[in-house]
Amino acid sequence: MEGTSELKTIRGRMMLGYGIVILGVVLILGVLFVGTVRQYYYGSATQALSERAAVSARFYGQYLDEYSLGDQSRYIFENEITEDFTRVEVIDLYGNLVIDSYGLPPGKKTPTPDIQAALKGSAETWMGIDPDTKERILALSQPLMQDSRMIGILRYTTSIKRVDEVLNKITGAAIGVGLAVVCLSLLVSWLMARRIVSPIGELTTVAKYMAGGDFSRKAEKRYDDEVGHLADTLNYMAEEIVRNEKLKNEFISSVSHELRTPLTSIKGWSETLLSGGLEEKEETKLGLGVITKETDRLIGLVEDLLDFSKLQSGGMGIRCGLVDINRLVEEIGEQFIASGNRHKLNIEVELGEGPLELTADRNRLKQVMVNLLDNAIKFTPEGGTIRLTTAREEEEVRIQVEDTGEGIQAENIKRVTEKFFKGTTRYPGSGLGLSICKEIVQLHKGRMGISSVFGQGTIVTIWLPLH
Repeated sequence: MEGTSELKTIRGRMMLGYGIVILGVVLILGVLFVGTVRQYYYGSATQALSERAAVSARFYGQYLDEYSLGDQSRYIFENEITEDFTRVEVIDLYGNLVIDSYGLPPGKKTPTPDIQAALKGSAETWMGIDPDTKERILALSQPLMQDSRMIGILRYTTSIKRVDEVLNKITGAAIGVGLAVVCLSLLVSWLMARRIVSPIGELTTVAKYMAGGDFSRKAEKRYDDEVGHLADTLNYMAEEIVRNEKLKNEFISSVSHELRTPLTSIKGWSETLLSGGLEEKEETKLGLGVITKETDRLIGLVEDLLDFSKLQSGGMGIRCGLVDINRLVEEIGEQFIASGNRHKLNIEVELGEGPLELTADRNRLKQVMVNLLDNAIKFTPEGGTIRLTTAREEEEVRIQVEDTGEGIQAENIKRVTEKFFKGTTRYPGSGLGLSICKEIVQLHKGRMGISSVFGQGTIVTIWLPLH
């Protein structure tokens, strides 16, 4: 329920964010559109009145300059064309009405801003409610000049009722379109949010099943996007968990068997020696030898488990000092000559020129090479050769263990350094040796590579930095 609530919250936040952005964009565009339309209509009406008033004022001032304001007013009244519903007024310098095309009585004052501005000598427009007709009008007042002096005001007014009606319709249409765009955008946003959130909900459900131990459920990959990659990752994680669980079970089974075998031998020989006494020296010597050998096997297995535990917990440290790799490899080679002779194997040691010194943990490096040589001896048949070499490659030291043993199958080469992996080998072991070797090499900032040809032999190479 918490996951579902959270998903709903994510979906709500996405829709809210998209809605705010879309609403803001629609509002800005709507205001700009309506403002542009209003400017166009009102600007056109204002320009028409302005041009007409300017032409008339210039004409009357030029050709009727000998007439008084009253005579000019009568001439204007008789000659102005008013079929376009434009009202014409003549006002004296005191703001009193001289004559009006609507027939209003003279002497009336209309103290609108356009008249006040015209009395100061500048043409001005004004929009507002006409006190006589109660309509919204557009008025323009133009000074009447005579011999460079103002004698009155010529005022044109026109009703803008129809313009307002047209603008209201356009504004209403713009609001309707804006609302439709917002609704459509919110619908698309909801669909997009659902497309994103729904797969996340499915992944959450699958993850809950996996958390409960049911790894048979697989996340469905709907789209090749980030959520799809998350589904692939979740499925890969489940596969890895199942594989590691299988390896763990195999490891437990293998370790149980590895522990039982030497313990059975130790117990059997112990009982034999106790029941038979110690008079038979040969039998006693044989039994003690078996017990010693099996005890060593147990110690090696326990040490592998301890090292693995330290690596897993990050508790394996290295104590670094100056190490001469040539001397270390030569020492290990001499140590394994006897073991090679027992298995009828030829062990060769080839050292690189000069001392190959580096800062490392000598005991841990020795552990790695001993493990590699043990593996080489274990998997190399009688008459085979094991070659241990060192060399310097630029700023690295290369250590190589090469054998002519049975090799590794191609499909298993990349997995032999994985924890618990034993492949199809018939030899006992924990499956941790190469994994521990690789971890130790990496702790020294080095790397380990394995190449092999099945049936011909294996080469394990270690590169360690000199500095």
